[in-house]
Amino acid sequence: MLNKSIKDIKFITIGEILLRLSPPNYEKIRTASSFNIIYGGAEANVAAALANLGVDSTFFTVLPDNSVGRAALRYLRTNDVHMSKAIYAGDRLGIYYLEEGFAVRSSKVIYDRAGSSFATHDYSDVDVKELLTGFDWLHLSGITPALGPNCRELVKRTLVAAKELGMTVSFDGNYRKSLWEWQEARDCITEYLPYVDVLIGIEPINLPGPDGVDMKDGMSMQPDYKEQNRIFKELAKRYDFKAIGRHVRYVHSGSENSLKAYLWYDGETWESRTFRFNILDRVGGGDAFSSGLIYAIMEQMDPNDIVNFAVSSSVIKHTIHGDFNITDDKNAILRLMNQEFEVRR
Repeated sequence: MLNKSIKDIKFITIGEILLRLSPPNYEKIRTASSFNIIYGGAEANVAAALANLGVDSTFFTVLPDNSVGRAALRYLRTNDVHMSKAIYAGDRLGIYYLEEGFAVRSSKVIYDRAGSSFATHDYSDVDVKELLTGFDWLHLSGITPALGPNCRELVKRTLVAAKELGMTVSFDGNYRKSLWEWQEARDCITEYLPYVDVLIGIEPINLPGPDGVDMKDGMSMQPDYKEQNRIFKELAKRYDFKAIGRHVRYVHSGSENSLKAYLWYDGETWESRTFRFNILDRVGGGDAFSSGLIYAIMEQMDPNDIVNFAVSSSVIKHTIHGDFNITDDKNAILRLMNQEFEVRR
C-alpha cells in the first residue's frame, strides 16, 4: 500500500480533542466530589498510539486560546504528537464525563461538547491541500462530520485533496447516536467511501441489496466468518478498498469482555484469535484497534499478523487508564498476539 519504510511515513489526522472528567475509583457521577482529568478523542487517540509506536504523527485540531486548550495541546505533545498545525480559536474545549462501569454495572458517558472551538470553527479559509502536503497517510472518523455542516464540508474537502495528493486514507465510521441520526450518518459517510483506502468498521454505511434493503440490516453483532466475508466482499466490489477491518466484542460483564477481529485484505477475509480479558478502562479500545491496524499495514505485515496485531492493540488498551493506548514497544503487542491461552466466549 505504501512503498516506504515505516520510519519514513508521515501520518496526519483531523478531529476534536475533549476534556475527560471521571470520578475516581469507579464512583458514580451523581455521588462524586472530585474528578480525574485527562484528554482524549477518537482521532487524537489514534495519533497518540501511533506516535508512541514511533510513527511520525501530526494532529490537526482547533483549541481555545486559554489554559485548558493549552493543557490539551501539551498533553498530546508529551505523547510525541506534532501539534504545529493546530489552530487557536473559539471559547471552549468540549467535555465528556465518564462513569466507569464495574462487574454488572456498565460504563456511562455524558457529553458537554456543544459550541466547542472545533465544532464551531469556520474552516472555509483552511487550505486543506497545503495542510496535507508532505504527508503520506490521512486518518478520519465519522465523529467529525457529525459535529455540523462546517465539519462535514471540511472532511469532504480533505478527502478530495488527499486523493489528489496520492495519500493513503483510512476512515473509521465511529457512529455516535448522541450526535446525529442513523440514516443521516449512513447517507453522509457513504458519500466519502470512494476516497477511502482502508475502511474501519462497516457502519454507518448504505449497502442496499437488489431488494433495496441494506444488506447489513439484521446482521449479527457477532457474525461468523461466512456472514462477515459476504459483507466484506460486497463492500470491496463496490468501492475497491485496499483493506477493511472490524473488531467484534463479546460482553461477559462490565469488567470482562472478549474481542476478535476480521480483516479483508488481498481479496480474502482473515479472522483473528479471540482474546478474553479483564477491563481497566474500555474508552479508546476501538481507536487502539484502528491504530494497530494502520501500524501493521504500514509495517507491511502479512494479513494474518495484521488482524491479530490490530485486535491485540485493542486488548492492551483495555488495561491502560485514559483514552490513549500508550504502548511504546510494539513487542508488547507482538507477545500478546502470539501468546498461548484458552479461548472462551
